[in-house]
Amino acid sequence: MSRSLNKVTLIGNLGNDPEIRTTSGGNKVAQFSIATSRQWNSASGEKQEKTEWHKCVAWNVGTRGTGLADVIEKYVKKGDKLYVEGRIEYRQFEDKEKQARYVTEINVREILLLGGGKAGGGDFDGPPPRRAAGGAPSKSAPSGGDFSEFPGALEQDDDLPF
Repeated sequence: MSRSLNKVTLIGNLGNDPEIRTTSGGNKVAQFSIATSRQWNSASGEKQEKTEWHKCVAWNVGTRGTGLADVIEKYVKKGDKLYVEGRIEYRQFEDKEKQARYVTEINVREILLLGGGKAGGGDFDGPPPRRAAGGAPSKSAPSGGDFSEFPGALEQDDDLPF
């Protein structure tokens, strides 16, 4: 049996707000582009930088719960830093002038919102980091001081060595 793997992992920033559409069949799809950059020093010691743009597509899978496209529509905006995991896909289509066009896309299976696009500043005012995968609802971390999901978390333990 032959095995293969098609997996892409990206961490980058959104170039624009995501474009959200609904297909004629009622499925929601989100399209967005992520920029990744790398830096290096040339042989002469000059600092170089290259930015790559990755076209991403995320679909709502099934009809139950909240899908990736819903999460992206609600929480993701231009400049946000995202972790994206998916597979690379190539497709071909004809444009209005009957010319063959080729597209390379990342079909997103999972996202993780890493924070706002404010260059890592501590003043991010969006939602807490969220992880969403393939149609499952994303869950947020408990907000500050709310330990209702963890009964006993605030109980004193006299066995602590400090």
